[in-house]
Amino acid sequence: MKRKRGFVLLAILSLSFLQLAAAQQPKKIPLMGYLSSGSGRGSPNAEALRQGLRELSYVEGHNLAIEYRSAEGNNDRLPGLAAELVRRKVDIIFASGASAGRAAKKATSAIPIIGVGSTDPVATGLVASLAQPGGNVTWFSAGAPGLYEKRLEILKETVPRLTRVGVLWNSAFGAVLLKEIRSAGQELGVQVQSLEVRSPNDIDSAFEAATKAQAGALVVAQQSPINTNPKRIVELAAKRRLPTIYSDTEWIAVGGLMSYGPLRGQDPQGNETR
Repeated sequence: MKRKRGFVLLAILSLSFLQLAAAQQPKKIPLMGYLSSGSGRGSPNAEALRQGLRELSYVEGHNLAIEYRSAEGNNDRLPGLAAELVRRKVDIIFASGASAGRAAKKATSAIPIIGVGSTDPVATGLVASLAQPGGNVTWFSAGAPGLYEKRLEILKETVPRLTRVGVLWNSAFGAVLLKEIRSAGQELGVQVQSLEVRSPNDIDSAFEAATKAQAGALVVAQQSPINTNPKRIVELAAKRRLPTIYSDTEWIAVGGLMSYGPLRGQDPQGNETR
């Protein structure tokens, strides 16, 4: 699955709402709010969205305006940032990350919200159900069945004697991820140790728990606040000599061992990335 395709799809969905806004107010340039739990304007997700919109002839600064608000890993800021976008009277909110989506949903029931980042939007309270989402939220699941199972298989191939693996994750996003890994662990003869990280303050204690439980390797979930602290996590994994698999090559760029995940499409310079 190519991430670029996913963001083109989101751009198409966003475009339908933007065209409706433009039709209602012909002289007004549509205004999109971009809300992220991580980085903002310069992030790969933001560029992928802009690229998708450009392919649909919507160019920021020409016939589209975008207001960016990013929490930079501090999710406590999200409600205030979402409220700012509502006060700016944006025509649509694009939410990058489940935490951003929940904050936007709480801030408004009238402005359409399009988002990406949760593998289980039902469990995280973003939509009522997949068949009938209801409300003002349309969500694109960034995950895919079997990804974490495959990551565990790769770890087992890398560390053949592996008997216990730690999973760095945030239970606030639902337990689907952990259930998948535990099911795969049973097939591979690997015990799975839950290492919850609900705030950046939990990262050090999670690694201490991994060492105490004698975990032989780690699987790192692409969830906030984990994905907003890549350098710190990579350094701790190296310090404790824990072979670790990540979701994409952003982690490899800061020294991570290996990754397995969807193709990203292209970066702003047009280079193919993963």
